[in-house]
Amino acid sequence: MRGIKGKVAIVSGGAQSIGARVVRALHGAGARVTIADIAVEPGAALARELGDRALMQRTDLARDADIDACVAATAARFGGVDFVLNVACTYLDDGINSSRADWLTALDINLVGGVMLVKAARPHMIARGGGAVVNFGSISAKVAQTGRWLYPVSKAAILQLTRNQAMDLAPDNIRVNSVSPGWTWCRLMDELTEGDRAKTDRVAAPFHLLRRVGDPDEVAQAAVFLCSDDASFITGADLPVDGGYAAMGPERAEPAISKLTE
Repeated sequence: MRGIKGKVAIVSGGAQSIGARVVRALHGAGARVTIADIAVEPGAALARELGDRALMQRTDLARDADIDACVAATAARFGGVDFVLNVACTYLDDGINSSRADWLTALDINLVGGVMLVKAARPHMIARGGGAVVNFGSISAKVAQTGRWLYPVSKAAILQLTRNQAMDLAPDNIRVNSVSPGWTWCRLMDELTEGDRAKTDRVAAPFHLLRRVGDPDEVAQAAVFLCSDDASFITGADLPVDGGYAAMGPERAEPAISKLTE
């Protein structure tokens, strides 16, 4: 993709899972990448593997001092900041039983931390002529889910935040978009099925037009696209990477009429 090589990206939550795939995809496209995460060991291992164009910086998104240090370390190592990708999140959620402390923690990590990271990086992005921000939403932002309140609400807020950021940062030549993944193969799915991807795809099939879960790399490539010059006229948008989940609604991916004859 055009416009990635030589640029500098910060990926929050970049040490593991989808975040690590985002880091790899950016690095593979020629970017220099800071892995901003509290998971130091896997993040450091990834940085060592990728070499001089990767930096691991321990970053707790609930601490402004950590965020400022991350941006400063990135600018010192790589000369500036072009892209911010807010992947990090917490899945803390007990629905109606969640405490006030749980709510504040979830919103602090999933929403406010990303805001503060963009705020800290913005002067560096302006100094380099602009850049791009990619926030991570979710299909959970758009539908009701039994027993889940904190995570879906925080992700819905991210979609509105993306629109507001896009409006206010456009004069700085900073584009802001979001990616909303559907069910994506991850460590939890791997553990629950003992590595049985086929079983996972069968469970996911009725909920996705493409009748499977997504691959982390498919989500990562969408995020890199939104940073690239190939997306130069896209801002304030949400890109569903969900195999058709959001398009379906209650119809699901199975012909309802056929069930009348079963």
